[in-house]
Order: sequence, then C-alpha cells, then structure tokens
Amino acid sequence: MQRILDIGHNDLRLFFKSKTAYVWLFLIPTAFVYFLGFAARGPDDPSNRQPPVLIDNKDTNFLSRALLEEMNAQGMWVVDPTNAAKAARELHIPADFTARILNGQKTRLPFLRREGAGEADGAMLELRLTRALIGLNGHLLEAIARDGTAANLTEEDLRAIRDAPNPVNLNSHFGGRKPVPSGFNFSLPGNLVMYLMLNLLIFGGTSMAASRRNGILKRLTTSGASRLEIVVGKIYGNALLGGAQIIYFLLLGKFVFHVNLGANLPGVILLLLILAWVAGALGVLAGSCLPSEDRVVPICVLTSLLMGALGGCWWPLEVAPPVFKTIALCFPTGWALAGLNQLISFGAGIQAALLPMAVLLGFGAAANFLAVRFFRN
Repeated sequence: MQRILDIGHNDLRLFFKSKTAYVWLFLIPTAFVYFLGFAARGPDDPSNRQPPVLIDNKDTNFLSRALLEEMNAQGMWVVDPTNAAKAARELHIPADFTARILNGQKTRLPFLRREGAGEADGAMLELRLTRALIGLNGHLLEAIARDGTAANLTEEDLRAIRDAPNPVNLNSHFGGRKPVPSGFNFSLPGNLVMYLMLNLLIFGGTSMAASRRNGILKRLTTSGASRLEIVVGKIYGNALLGGAQIIYFLLLGKFVFHVNLGANLPGVILLLLILAWVAGALGVLAGSCLPSEDRVVPICVLTSLLMGALGGCWWPLEVAPPVFKTIALCFPTGWALAGLNQLISFGAGIQAALLPMAVLLGFGAAANFLAVRFFRN
C-alpha cells in the first residue's frame, strides 16, 4: 500500500512542478467555461419565462403604479423605451386611468402587438396582464365592500389592502419537459467533464511513457513493486490530479458563476471522483499501449475531444436527434454528463445519478483490468 501512495504522490509532485500544467489544468478550462456559458445562455428560464413588454404610462397617479406592481408580481418584464425593439407587446395606460376608476367609469387599456413578435409570448403576456388586472380589481372591490365607494381611496389604503395576509395561497410550478441545460449550468459540467478526461488521459499516458523511457518502471519492478502496485499507484496519482481540478471548478462554479449545486453537492463530487478514476485508468492504459510520448499526446487529445463532442460536452443532447443521445451512452463522458445534468440542471436527487455512477464504475473496472493486463516496463 505504501508503494502505491508513494508512486501517486510523486507523480502529482512532478506534474505541479511544470508551469504549463497550471495553464491546462485551470486557466484554459476556466476560459472555456466562461465563454461557452455566455454562448449557451437560454433566453429565459423555461420554468419562469418572462417575455418583455413596453409600457407607455401617461398616468402619474397611484393606481397606475399599483397596476405596474401587480404586473411585476406576475413576472412581466417591463423594458424601457430605449429597448423597445425587444418588446413582444405594448401596453398604453391613459392619463386619466386613476381618475376614471375612482369615479367608477370603464377604462380601456390598449394592448398592441409589436411587429415580428411571437404569438406565444403575446399570449403569455396577455394572460399575465389579465391576472394583474384581476388582482388590482380584487383590491378595489375590497375597498368598495369596506367603504361603500372607491372615490375616497388613497394609495395608503390600497397598499394596506394589498399587504394584508392572503387567505388563499396558490402553488404553481413548471409542468413541461425537463428544461434544456443552458448558461453556466451547462458549460461548467460540460467543460469539467471534457478537460478532466483530456488532462488525465494526457498526464496518465505521458507519465507512463516517460517512466518507461527513463527506466523508472524497470527500477520499480526490480525494487519489489508488483505490476498491480505500479498501475494502481499511477492511477492514484491521476485521481489526485483530477481531485484538484474538481475542487477548483466546484468552488469557481459556486462563488463566481453561481451554478446551483445546492443539496446535490455530495452526489456531484462522488460522480466526478468516479469519472476521475475512470479517466486516470484510461490514461495509464494509453501509456501502457502506446510506445512513446510523441504518440500519446495527439492520440489522447483526439480521443478526449471526440468523447467530449459525442458525449454532449459541446452542446446539450436535449436538442440533438435521438441517435446522438444513444451514441453518447457509448462513452464515459456521456454517462458522466447525464448524471451531472440530473443533479445540477434538473434538480433531481442522487438516486437519479445512481445508474450513471454504476456504468462509470463498470468503465473504470474494465480500464483498470486492461491497464494491468497490458502493462509493460
């Protein structure tokens, strides 16, 4: 056991002595997370979509302000005139809006369609505007029921009615399919999976090839270390390197990119550690099968990029044809990302990631067996 720990710790020490190691381990993946996070941003949260509306409010009295507050409570995104081109609909509040309502007169609110706006956004805005008007009318009816008239209603009276405890609560939630992962919720797991695979394949492969070229593997075998101890020690060093990258990116995602890890953090860490073990074993296997470092690097880079692309690290598989979802499950990257999306983007519990973890354990066991089988000094 001590030989395994010594081999792993020594490999990790040698890796961190190189300045370029920090660039590939931390700097370049961080840049990709940042830029892909902005490129993959969705227009809205599908569970709380907020189409923009332009408000032309000519009334300066309190009922127009109350209506705007009700609209805001309904999730309507009001844009200012400088961003009018974004608006899906346009609402006009006349100058006598408050006066007519307090006098008990009917008031019209022109609700106009903007050129090029989608019908779905317009329908959602119309629904939310209706709910806002119902809410405002409900407060006015309470004032009339209490005082017999709304003519003497003041802003303070209306606010007191609005702030009173509501005897009925409505709990609504998104009832559609699972939302497509977007923004940093997609870019952080995707890039972490891909660069974890890339770095550990290269590091594990080049470490094995360099140790063979320098005669280190022969010295280890003559010193009494078994083939199994050498391979497991190399994989252990790889896993330590992956652990350092995992900790860095989880801290970055939590405190810089504000990725919602929440109560699923233990499951995320466990899944990523299993992936680090799988990638480390594949790297040692590559170093055992390939004769020199010159061949290890390009083959490992090509392999990891291919697994990243087909595994869903470059784009959400939720928007891809079904055949790509099947292909992704042929690679450990596809299973890892499927589990991470369940835990991060879909908010599922750790039980939803148990199957991806089990499959990754199978990949790791096979890679470990083959790495020991094809080891040569």
